Amino acid sequence: MMHDKGLVIVLSGFSGAGKGTIMKHLLEAHPNDYNLSISATTRGMRAGEKDGREYFFKTREEFDKMIENNELLEYATFNGNSYGTPRAYVEKLINERKDVILEIEIQGALQVKKMFPDALLLFTMPPSADELKNRLVGRGTETPDVIAQRLAISCRESEIMDQYDYLIINDSLQRAVDQVHNIIQAEHFRVSRNSSAINEMKKQLKVFERSN
Repeated sequence: MMHDKGLVIVLSGFSGAGKGTIMKHLLEAHPNDYNLSISATTRGMRAGEKDGREYFFKTREEFDKMIENNELLEYATFNGNSYGTPRAYVEKLINERKDVILEIEIQGALQVKKMFPDALLLFTMPPSADELKNRLVGRGTETPDVIAQRLAISCRESEIMDQYDYLIINDSLQRAVDQVHNIIQAEHFRVSRNSSAINEMKKQLKVFERSN
């Protein structure tokens, strides 16, 4: 069945929940099914990077102009550099019936939902708060103070979880990857996403109505 459009999929989750790892394995397992959104950024290009592959590299003036012209689905600033999701790039892909995945933070996800009300929002979390802490500690890359800050942020983020469509509990990486894939594929068959197929079937059935 030919679906009306591709899906805008947002994958978010607590720091340490494993959303980046899930995304990596999902794209490796289904390279022809999904397109990872490319962000625009004001940070400088690093060695080995290419404009339009890792990021769309923009000057501060260009980025601010994109905000002014409502060309970004969402944007945020970290350590003095801004990052955002270009609207035109996402719209081009979904109009080509390609699924686009945005791996972004919670506030950005809600911004996307405002522009694309039918976007599919997936939230990733570990099976327990203790497990979340253990994963952050297990990284071995952050101080106890930073870990405490991340857990405090997760506590605040948990208040927004019920605004998502589906919950992915990452207690098994392969199971989590399969769940994300299966949810996305099932969403393609939601009645509201298939008006063209429905209308075509109604049109074809009119022949039988006239014959009686």
